[in-house]
Amino acid sequence: MTQDLAAAVSLFHSLADHSRLSILRRLSAGEARVRDLTDELGLAQSTVSEHVGCLRECGLVVARSEGRQNFYSVSTPEVIDVLEAAERLLAATGFKVDLCKTYGSDAR
Repeated sequence: MTQDLAAAVSLFHSLADHSRLSILRRLSAGEARVRDLTDELGLAQSTVSEHVGCLRECGLVVARSEGRQNFYSVSTPEVIDVLEAAERLLAATGFKVDLCKTYGSDAR
């Protein structure tokens, strides 16, 4: 159980970054190149590249090469399931976690 819990903590830590979460949400709609993500999310190319690399290392994102370009997508449908479940949980709780003094927006 401890190893499973440690892995779960690592998973949620990997999702606990605005840029990484934005990238995953975008990729849940379909594959994209770093340039596409940069343009659509308004993030710097270096930021997108760094976070896509992290997500690939975590096994949440995969790459498909086509010529000199890499197209990124979520690795499994379960990634999308987790994002959708989180959105349902936030709605069900009235987004109260955002008001939390420890973890909410004002705490950052």
